[in-house]
Amino acid sequence: MPARSPVPSNAAAARIADLGRRIRDERRALRVSTTDAAEAAGISRVTLYRIERGEPSVTLGAWCNVLLALGLTMELASLRPPRTPAGDAAQIQSGDPGNSDGLPSRIRVADYPQLRLAAWHVEDSTLLTAQEALDLYERNWRHIDVEKMSDRERELLDKLVKGPGKGRLLVRS
Repeated sequence: MPARSPVPSNAAAARIADLGRRIRDERRALRVSTTDAAEAAGISRVTLYRIERGEPSVTLGAWCNVLLALGLTMELASLRPPRTPAGDAAQIQSGDPGNSDGLPSRIRVADYPQLRLAAWHVEDSTLLTAQEALDLYERNWRHIDVEKMSDRERELLDKLVKGPGKGRLLVRS
């Protein structure tokens, strides 16, 4: 007997239903029939119907196939309240320590050239938490040229290792 799908919370169910409606609206705006969209996604019309109704039991793979077939993407967005760019810039420029380690509250990717290499997939203006910056250094260490690292960036990395890294930089040689 197959396992039952988990029951989503009311908030999750509402978001899933909204996503289904948005997919349906986009398919209609593109003037793509359900048959053509389902065939392009490699699923049945019934599965497409269930996706457009926002049924959570449809596999994520089927959802992604439909999005790709319609030329759409699904992006992750934080549930944290939005920050004002002016406030973030002021915190960074004033050297707001953000914590006892002397790290800024937010770290701008463009301000650190080797971090920029590690964060190739985000925009220069992206602001990272200390943990996010450390995670990027660790995950993409193979792209980092320590010899080209400025003193300022070495200091940042040292603070990241001492703070969120708890004294360890987890990289593969």
